[in-house]
Amino acid sequence: MQNKLILKSGEIIQGRSFGAPISSSGEVVFATGMVGYPEALTDPSFRGQILVLTSPMIGNYGIPSKEHWESDKIQIAGLVVCNYIDTPSHHASKETLGKWLKRFNIPALEIKGTRDLAQKLRTHGVILGKIICGKNNINFEDPNTRNLVAEVSTKEIWTEGEGKKSIVVIDCGVKLNIVRQLAKRGLKVVVVPWDTDVMKLPFPFSAVVISNGPGDPTKVHTTILNVKKILTKKIPIFGICLGNQIIALASGGTTYKLKFGHRSQNQPCVLTSTNKCYLTTQNHGFAIKKVPKDFREWFYNANDLTNEGIIHKSLPFMSVQFHPESSPGPLDTDWVFDCFLKKAKINTKK
Repeated sequence: MQNKLILKSGEIIQGRSFGAPISSSGEVVFATGMVGYPEALTDPSFRGQILVLTSPMIGNYGIPSKEHWESDKIQIAGLVVCNYIDTPSHHASKETLGKWLKRFNIPALEIKGTRDLAQKLRTHGVILGKIICGKNNINFEDPNTRNLVAEVSTKEIWTEGEGKKSIVVIDCGVKLNIVRQLAKRGLKVVVVPWDTDVMKLPFPFSAVVISNGPGDPTKVHTTILNVKKILTKKIPIFGICLGNQIIALASGGTTYKLKFGHRSQNQPCVLTSTNKCYLTTQNHGFAIKKVPKDFREWFYNANDLTNEGIIHKSLPFMSVQFHPESSPGPLDTDWVFDCFLKKAKINTKK
């Protein structure tokens, strides 16, 4: 059986299938993390993307139970690795990566030279591609033309934690560790669909968090309009990743698509006007271009100087482009949650 990755730029890369024997298309992106593939593959921010992992061995510690995932299923459109290990060794492993991918009907290829492919994506920029298994050819599809947030967001309101004070999380593709981090601080976390007008919720809440998520932030018009209402009422609000871009757009800022995005666990972010630099986990293809009025830059990327967060000059509005909850990745910026809750005047406990 012929198995290959075809790029819209013309390249054809032969490979060995170890996932589901189906064909799939999407945007080909790369991530450089050495660990954390179960968390990455279940991160809704990867929706519609064929993920190329540059780490030389993938699968060597298997797949843990569901409570360690970042959503309830695999979110990627396809997986490409250099060396797939089918004999995992780890105390938390419940199944092999290959069996897991087949169970969720996700194709995967083992190819030679994933780092060469990553270098091409860095030079050219992200490229549309498709994984072809056998004779099941399909067309190229650009996932950024869809409202990916609507695809991954919860359809019903759900809660986590037993705290006396409630905080609302607008689910644009939330990583579950964001919810865990808030709940462990003694809060009742109420997760609502992406298009929820939180001003109409029938219960009191102390603050709002806008989660991470996939795709172009300008596609979520309803969320942007609803966030404008929250800002007008001066309710404390905190954005993460896509949430950072949504707050910027709702406040009059602008966003743009990066050439190849930030998808790694070692992105260096500098706290503006200081000499402090933090290692961060990131997964995004868009960024803030124009910082909105009455906000200032909070963090910037030490590699390419792109914006990594904004904070209002006087009100409890703030957001970060990176993932302070990590999972996977460094724990350097866990303090950002506490910073927000302090500004929101919410007393919590860890």
